[in-house]
Amino acid sequence: MSIFSNQEFDNHEGVYSFSDPSSLMRCFIAVHSTKMGPASGGTRFWTYVSDEEALTDALRLSKAMSYKNALAGIPLGGGKGVIMRPEESFNRKDLFTAYGKAIDKVGGRYITAEDVGVSPEDMQTIKAETHYVAGLEEGIAASGDPSPHTADGILRGMEEAVKYKIGVEGLGGITVAIQGLGHVGYDLARRLHNVGAHLIVSDLNKYLTKKAKEEFNATIVSTEKIHAQEADIFSPCALGGSINSDTLPDIQAYIIAGAANNQLFDNSVGLKLLKQGILYCPDYVINAGGIINVASEISGCYDLTWVDGKIDKIRSNLKEVFEKSARSRTPTNEVADSMAREMLR
Repeated sequence: MSIFSNQEFDNHEGVYSFSDPSSLMRCFIAVHSTKMGPASGGTRFWTYVSDEEALTDALRLSKAMSYKNALAGIPLGGGKGVIMRPEESFNRKDLFTAYGKAIDKVGGRYITAEDVGVSPEDMQTIKAETHYVAGLEEGIAASGDPSPHTADGILRGMEEAVKYKIGVEGLGGITVAIQGLGHVGYDLARRLHNVGAHLIVSDLNKYLTKKAKEEFNATIVSTEKIHAQEADIFSPCALGGSINSDTLPDIQAYIIAGAANNQLFDNSVGLKLLKQGILYCPDYVINAGGIINVASEISGCYDLTWVDGKIDKIRSNLKEVFEKSARSRTPTNEVADSMAREMLR
């Protein structure tokens, strides 16, 4: 396994690997860029089929964080941590204690927060070993779980996309198919219901889909069919890669806008979406609300007004991406990448 020959390696400033046999903790921490500030991005705790897959995930996600933070206009670079979930039984506190020590060894070049599989409680465990952690529920500048801010930004981004693509103000009467009802997906469903949207949902957790049906009058479909629903918006809020050669022909939505990172299987999918007339909201542009909230916490003086202003900028960022894409007939994902790279220069 070579870092430099990995297809997702993008001249990363640093890639670290750590292991702790006693707790079974094994992780990669990828620092893509610190040009805008210390690298920041959540830690993912997931079952990977191989070390290579975990490394690839860390490299790709850390690059996306550099782009996300640059376009959001926050003083943070891009980084990501991935912990490989042990196959055998393990002590969660011991594992995250070991991970906290690993982060501390990186010396402040990477500041972590929550991602898939990690909770605010895990962050407190990490905090006991290092200062380089955010998304906390205790402390002077603590802001708690950033998921609601991510959902807030996605809702605002959806409003901008619907206005641009369909010519409609607001989301009342709009049908949204949500793939995944985790922290962000469920909060997004609640917000959409509150503004009068119709919901179609799927999740492997049947309790969550049942709850969404009861609370939001959502229609439940299988995880295999959620992408193929007749909806105005398809919202991927689970893991990445859901927009691919298998799912693309079945998508009927006019707009794709969701919380998942790396929604496109690869960059070529963006061109296919453009040709199909589907408006894609680049994931790291629309899902930046959480890291914006984290950035305020990292500053040491949490400011909700500043956070709200930065999250609202997601609208104008998306509008600029849409307009540049239309003028140049370039896929929106490529337009966003170009904008981010220019800022990083």
